[in-house]
Amino acid sequence: MITERFAGLRADLAFIAHWVTPGSRVLDLGCGDGAMMEYLQVDKGCTGYGVEIDDGRIPRCVRRSVSVIQQDMEGGLAMFADDAFDSVLCLSALQMMKNVEGVLRDIARVGREAIVSFPNFAHWPHRLALLSGRMPVSESLPYQWYDTPNLRCATIRDFSELADEVGLQVIECVALKDNGTPVAFLPHWRGSLAVFRLRKK
Repeated sequence: MITERFAGLRADLAFIAHWVTPGSRVLDLGCGDGAMMEYLQVDKGCTGYGVEIDDGRIPRCVRRSVSVIQQDMEGGLAMFADDAFDSVLCLSALQMMKNVEGVLRDIARVGREAIVSFPNFAHWPHRLALLSGRMPVSESLPYQWYDTPNLRCATIRDFSELADEVGLQVIECVALKDNGTPVAFLPHWRGSLAVFRLRKK
């Protein structure tokens, strides 16, 4: 499952790649430098777009031959029709949104399936930091409280409930350790990153 293309990249990418059907149409929200879309295009024959707001990352997407739209995804996805994509990806970006519910409703509208990942705030070192009176700083939350881009903190259970409210059914949920290893025992406590595969109800 893990290939050379994933070397040095985020731990969730290998799991996400095997959930995306070869040849499918994909929208990658908060696509960063386009690494994931490049992989899906080259190795799985997928087509689609990335959406990214960061000026510095757009040229890197272009160099990877990724069709990228520069836009704040909180501005809505009105340019895309209902069910325009087989799969919508939102990888380690949802926690940076002010209107998480609105973004999820847009994802549910334009995609038949969705894959979402985010740092699990209920990871045991985060709980321990809070008990000691400090905000958590970890590999999955690598910022101090005063300079973090993360606006929302969620747990696996929190996200499951919100997904249900916006009309998304959880197909699979994997909790990962920092090194990308899946957690089977006490995933809510021991997983630092949550990865959800969802579909419309």
